[in-house]
Amino acid sequence: MYTASFAFFEALWEAGVTHCFVNLGSDHPSILEAMVKGQRETPDKFPTIVTCPNEMVALSAAHGMALATGKAQAVIVHVDVGTQGLAAAVHNASMGRVPVLIFAGLSPFTIEGEMRGSRTEFIHWVQDVHDQKAIVAQYCRFSGEIKTGRNIKQMVNRALSFARSDPKGPVYLVGAREIMEEDIEPYNLDQSNWSAVGSAALPEDAVKTIGDALARAKNPLVVTGYAGRSEGAVEGMIELADRTGARVIDSLGSDVNLPADHRSYLGVLFGVSKHIEEADVILLLDVDVPWINTRCKPSSEAEIHHIDVDPLKQQMPVFYVDAKTRHRGDAGTVLRQINAYLKSKNVTISDDRLKQLNEEYERRQQELTIQARPREDGALSCHYLCASLRKAIPEDAVVMCEAVTNTAIVIDHLRLTRPNTLFNSGAGGLGWFGGAAVGAKMGLDAITPKGQKSPFVVAIVGDGTFLFGVPGSFYWMARRYNVPFLTIVLNNSGWNAPRKSAQLVHPAGFTASATNRELNISLDPSPDYAGIAKAAAGGDLWAGTVKSVDELESKLKEAVAAVESGQSAVLDAYIVGSGF
Repeated sequence: MYTASFAFFEALWEAGVTHCFVNLGSDHPSILEAMVKGQRETPDKFPTIVTCPNEMVALSAAHGMALATGKAQAVIVHVDVGTQGLAAAVHNASMGRVPVLIFAGLSPFTIEGEMRGSRTEFIHWVQDVHDQKAIVAQYCRFSGEIKTGRNIKQMVNRALSFARSDPKGPVYLVGAREIMEEDIEPYNLDQSNWSAVGSAALPEDAVKTIGDALARAKNPLVVTGYAGRSEGAVEGMIELADRTGARVIDSLGSDVNLPADHRSYLGVLFGVSKHIEEADVILLLDVDVPWINTRCKPSSEAEIHHIDVDPLKQQMPVFYVDAKTRHRGDAGTVLRQINAYLKSKNVTISDDRLKQLNEEYERRQQELTIQARPREDGALSCHYLCASLRKAIPEDAVVMCEAVTNTAIVIDHLRLTRPNTLFNSGAGGLGWFGGAAVGAKMGLDAITPKGQKSPFVVAIVGDGTFLFGVPGSFYWMARRYNVPFLTIVLNNSGWNAPRKSAQLVHPAGFTASATNRELNISLDPSPDYAGIAKAAAGGDLWAGTVKSVDELESKLKEAVAAVESGQSAVLDAYIVGSGF
């Protein structure tokens, strides 16, 4: 028995997709048959099937695994309702540039039993919609319908070609029950014909133009977001900063783009910085929002060069920057080109610039140290908590950050220096962290050599974000699949982002004096976040709460020890103050 559904899974493993995160329904009889057949007959090849009790968690898990492994993963959901259940995770995968293939069934199109797979249940009538692809198509790099099993492998590989090519992102395929039940002759494709589109490089004249601009700049600046996930980009960023004295702003907090202990690193700044206003040459490198025009702009005399895998921002209806040049290019490739040119011209940082940057770096480290001091009243600040966390977790720990208004504080005080140790959703669909942590840990386990321990995973999240995340699903998954991780809940009893947004528009309005309850952003009385997680894990989870400086160190040690022994842990940390 060789059906279109079995060929679908065969196409995935032949293309290098190792895991399928699934939430199954009435449109999947042939999928279920193919799963059992594959797991029994070809267990060494068949993709690992991961049960996900929620669709958003499923896609977030695939998202996390794709980030951790650098490889596309797959999600299977059911018809229109399962597609809608993907919710904000589709937005995250799209804006976060993550390669994921999503497959959803369609309600049967025959009623009288004309084909295997015809309608057999009441739900088949009410889940039949006019254009199921339209639900998510605007977020996807490609969407298509499998209309026959005879070219299903071509359809899967075409979709994956889009998912894996820059700008990477989710793709969506659908197939009706009758089509997925189709018996076909086994066949294979030459996978070498289905590779992703190769990385783009700069033309020679652009290398000279941008290189010369950086070489003569008195106050150069690089603004980046995703550069660090490109091969060799972190090393290239270090060399560029060392040669030109360019400062580097991280405008997203999704990747380690420059080690935090480098003198040029300015931290995470969301589009507002005096360095943007003062720079004479600005290189925008793989960045979505370099500055926020209503709050911060470069000088009208600044020379701006924009390089990105997607310089047009094709998913954004409104986007523009006043750049002298714009080029499509891979960050790692481009940095190698520019650095080679600068080296050929013997460009080196001046002694005065080196002294200036070193002094700035020392001042910044002193400021962070002061911020991280324990409060006199014994209450926990986010600064102190994250500085303490940095000392408690392993140096190679992988951080899944969804701290929203506290993101910059978290990353500042973790002081991450290693590539691929920081991930976030890259977007605004809250609740990503839990599924992503499960997927990341699962992926790290898969790529870590046998006999070695995979990196420790810690998720740092706001209390509001925790509730968005469907914790009943992902803490169950963490236990079921033995992928423990630590969660730090930054509990400030509410959603602070709406208040901040209102104050930016109405600084002297009613919002300025309103309470959280008046604004309907209060989460008081606070839920028992650690207790929720423990219940979801069937009791097999370390759960703790901390409200003061005095108890933090011991609670962190207990939580970290629990994860290292194979048990997930949640530390609910009551903090005062917040960032933005």
